[in-house]
Amino acid sequence: MFDDANSNAVRVDFIENTGFVTQSEGLPRIAGRIFGMLIFDGDVVSFGDLATKLLVSRASISTSIRILEERGLVKRVTKHGERQDFFQLAPNPYATMLEGIQKRNRSIQTDIAGTIKNLPADAEAVGRLTAHANFYASRNAAIAVALSELDTSQNKLAGQQPNAPKDHLDAK
Repeated sequence: MFDDANSNAVRVDFIENTGFVTQSEGLPRIAGRIFGMLIFDGDVVSFGDLATKLLVSRASISTSIRILEERGLVKRVTKHGERQDFFQLAPNPYATMLEGIQKRNRSIQTDIAGTIKNLPADAEAVGRLTAHANFYASRNAAIAVALSELDTSQNKLAGQQPNAPKDHLDAK
């Protein structure tokens, strides 16, 4: 059994590791730490609490929240009578992440197709470029399978779910 100190250490490690994973994917580490905290805690968190709990500046929180919102991973909510914003996981953020990868794959495929179109049909690079485009097509097919599995899985609690009266907020 875990005690409070062990549970907190596990929580901190998860949040930090999520930050590193996100950073390796080209996003700010702070964005990953926010995402990790929202996943682990499952709570609606105020803007100010994010800065305090993660020990980062409000400017870093603002930048990272904007990125997470643009990617559809975090949802801004309000509480009646409160002036500050609150944040929670968006519904099914994992499907949103996979859909973002699919969109980038399609863009890459389009770019490769444009390159192939601009070459003579007998150019030496056409075969390699076609194989490269096929890689992205295969990746998209695999992501489509993953999306289908997410959609049909019994675990629909992928995003933040209201579980207490305090969590029933107004979405912006």
